Amino acid sequence: MKFTFDRDAMIKEISIAQEIITNKSPVSILSNILIIAENNSLTIKATDSTVKFTTVIPVDIQEQGRTTIFCDKFMSILSSLPSGEIEFIQEDIGVTIKPITKRVKFQLKSQASDKFPESGTSDNVPFFEIPSKDFKEMIKETIFAVSDDRNRYFMTGVYFIKNGETLTMVATDGRRLSCDNKTGFSVPDFQPAIIPTKILSCILKNAPDEGNIQIAVVDKSIFVKFGNLEFSSVLIEGQFPNYQKVIPENLTMSFMVNKADLDAALKRTTIMVDKKVSRIIFKISSGVLKLISPDSDIGSADEEIPCRYDGQEISMALNFTYVTEPLKVIDSENVVFDFNINDVDGDANITKAVIMRSETGGDYIHVIMPMNY
Repeated sequence: MKFTFDRDAMIKEISIAQEIITNKSPVSILSNILIIAENNSLTIKATDSTVKFTTVIPVDIQEQGRTTIFCDKFMSILSSLPSGEIEFIQEDIGVTIKPITKRVKFQLKSQASDKFPESGTSDNVPFFEIPSKDFKEMIKETIFAVSDDRNRYFMTGVYFIKNGETLTMVATDGRRLSCDNKTGFSVPDFQPAIIPTKILSCILKNAPDEGNIQIAVVDKSIFVKFGNLEFSSVLIEGQFPNYQKVIPENLTMSFMVNKADLDAALKRTTIMVDKKVSRIIFKISSGVLKLISPDSDIGSADEEIPCRYDGQEISMALNFTYVTEPLKVIDSENVVFDFNINDVDGDANITKAVIMRSETGGDYIHVIMPMNY
């Protein structure tokens, strides 16, 4: 096998392959990329056995062939070389990599391509298209809320479901829930799917902001295509919780605060928070939100910022991470907290689920369960 390729174009593709490959041992075939040179194009495949990646780029082929090489070392070689044309020559199990303009060459050992796992094919898979911007936004607004508890594996991915012309993504760890509903999609029905975060992270990082993305959910797999890239993954099996029961209804109270003010105040007051507990107190009174880092062995902090609220003084304890993470993805000048008051013996506080959302409502909500004091 012999072909010539552009160094910069190849680096772009191999860097994506590196995101997929997790085993760095050169002994394992899963640390390799599969390279297929034919018809003046190069197909590159990478997998960790669960998530699969395929890309096709144009190259100048002198001799067709296929092999696998250690991805990490190939990337290191490319990174060390200047931009320009590079030759790739395979003879038996040896691979020579050398730039056209430099008197240097590298030699890698290859492994036979028949040892590389079968990646399947997306031929005849029923893809549908949605705007890439919408799909990336749905991922960004939910992926951070998945559980890391492997005993509840069905909550370690993002739930993807279609209902009429609405596409929904949901993630929860049992203490908070992020949900994004986007409407106006005329796409074929598919079975609800729990998508692993790894493939979603790859899509979020590599998909364009403009144009459409192609998606197919079939059997126990999801396929996603855009440009010359294709990703696929085995879905997580199990029954996702009934998220609709978790979203509170008939919330009669709310307060609104400037997003930038809240973000800055949280960054300051959480300096003194005990990170093992991550608790911060929200004390809301007429026109004022007071953030309190409770007294601990290292000290305490509090800060007052203006808010739009006219009612009795109330308070709630929240895990500050459950506020700061959705705050990054809420796209409005102000943030609204919806809630109901629990009034016991004149002590007004919030102990049931709170909804955090943008000022304008929109597609996205974040549900938080308050903590005990």
